Amino acid sequence: MATILIVDDDPALREGLAETVADLGHTPLPAASGSEALARLQDSVISAVLLDLRMPGDLDGMSVLERICALSDRPPVTVLTAFASPANTIEAMRLGAHDHLTKPIGRADLAAVLDAMLRTVRAADAVTDIPAGHPGLVGSSEGMRRVQKTIGLVADIASTVLIQGETGTGKEEVARALHAFSRRRGRPFVPVNCAAIPGDLLESELFGHVRGAFGGAAADRAGAFHRAEGGTLFLDEIGDMPATMQAKILRVIQDCVVTPVGGSPTRVDVRLLAATHRDLPGLVAEGRFRADLYYRLNVVPIMLPPLRERLADIVPLAEHFLAGSGKRLDRGAASCLLAHDWPGNVRELRNVVERAAVLVRGGVIAAGDLDLPADRPDRRTGDAPPADWLSGDLPNAVARLERAMIVAALRETDGNRAGAARRLGIQRQLLYAKIERYGLGGPGADLSAEATGDVGNSDAPRDLDPD
Repeated sequence: MATILIVDDDPALREGLAETVADLGHTPLPAASGSEALARLQDSVISAVLLDLRMPGDLDGMSVLERICALSDRPPVTVLTAFASPANTIEAMRLGAHDHLTKPIGRADLAAVLDAMLRTVRAADAVTDIPAGHPGLVGSSEGMRRVQKTIGLVADIASTVLIQGETGTGKEEVARALHAFSRRRGRPFVPVNCAAIPGDLLESELFGHVRGAFGGAAADRAGAFHRAEGGTLFLDEIGDMPATMQAKILRVIQDCVVTPVGGSPTRVDVRLLAATHRDLPGLVAEGRFRADLYYRLNVVPIMLPPLRERLADIVPLAEHFLAGSGKRLDRGAASCLLAHDWPGNVRELRNVVERAAVLVRGGVIAAGDLDLPADRPDRRTGDAPPADWLSGDLPNAVARLERAMIVAALRETDGNRAGAARRLGIQRQLLYAKIERYGLGGPGADLSAEATGDVGNSDAPRDLDPD
C-alpha cells in the first residue's frame, strides 16, 4: 500500500481524488496548499504526488513541482490541470513531472498513472530558470500533448532528436521549442534547409571554409556548426541530403569535430536536431540514406500528427493566426475549417486564415470568405461529428458530442454497457442513465441485466471536476 499525496485547494476535488485513490488500494494524504504539501513531504513517507497546477498564494503548482524535484529523494509527481497549455505541459515535463494530465480524469486513467509512478524511479534534475512559453507551438489535442510532453522530457539532454511528419505540420516549431525550453536557449538556434542548398555548396554552408579553399572563397567563412556553437543546429529536410554529405555529418555526430573546407579540424559543442517529411526507413531500404546515420539521428523520435488528426487544434490555431488582425471567425467559418481535410496541414491553415484576414473588409470572417474547395473528400468519416456540430448553445453541443461518444463506445464493445462504461471512464449507473436519456437502449431494455465486469464505483466527472 502506497501513500499518495493529493495537493489541491478545492476540497471537493481533494475528496473525490482521495476516495478513488483509497478505492484503488492506496492511502491518500490530502494537502490544501503548496506549503502544506511541502510540509507533508518533510514529515511523511510519500510514494507519489498528484499536484494541481493552479493554486492561490505564492506557491502555485509549478513552484511546488520545482521544489519537489529539487529533493534528493523526491517522489514522482503527476500534474493535474483543467487549463493545459503547450507551455505549462512542456515546462512541467522539463522540471521532472512524471506526467501532465487534464481534468476530468477517469478512474482507469488515474489507476494507470499511479501504477506507472509507483513503478518508475526517476533521477532528480532541479531547474530554477523557467523560460517563457513558446508561442508558435499551439495545440491541446492528445497527439500534440504527447509531442509537448516529449519536448519537456528531452529538452535538456544532448541526444539527437529526429522530428518526422508530413509537410506543413510544424517540424521547425518543434525544433524551436526544444531549443527554447533547453539550457542552451541563451545560445544561437541555427536552422539549415538541406533541400534548399545545392549539394556542392552544402558542405561549405555546414562546415565553413577558409580563404582560398576554392574559387570565389575570398575570405574565411564560419559554417552553421560554428555559428551554432553552444546552441542548437536544426537540419531540416535531412532526407534530401546528398550521400557524400551524409557520411560527413555522421562523422561530426560521432566525433563532435568539424573540418572547414580547406581548413583544420576543430571541436564543436552543438545540440543537433533533424527533421524530414520523407520515409527514412524506406530510403534506407532503397539504399538512398545511410542506415548508420539514420540510427544516429533517430535517438529520440518525435512524430508530428497531421492536422486532420488534430480536430481540437484547428480553431485555436486559426484564432492564433488571426491574433492582432482585429478579425474573428463566425460559427460557420469555424465549422468549415473543422470539415476540411487539410492536406497542407498547419501551413495550409495559416495561408487560408491569413488570406481571409487580408481580403475581408469587415471584422468577421464567414465560411464563404475562406476560399476552401467544396468538393474535397473528408477523411474523417463514420461517427465523427457533422460539420455543423458547433451550432446552437453549449449544452446542446456537449450533448451531441456525448451521445456520439456513447454510441461509438457501445459499438466498439458490441453493445456491452459495462465495457462501454470502462471505455468511457464513467460509472456504469451513470452510463445507464445517459443511455435512457438519449434513447439508446431500445424500448423495454433491461439495463440491470448487463454484466458489470470490473467497472469501478467512481464516476470520473464527479471525482475530478475542473477547478
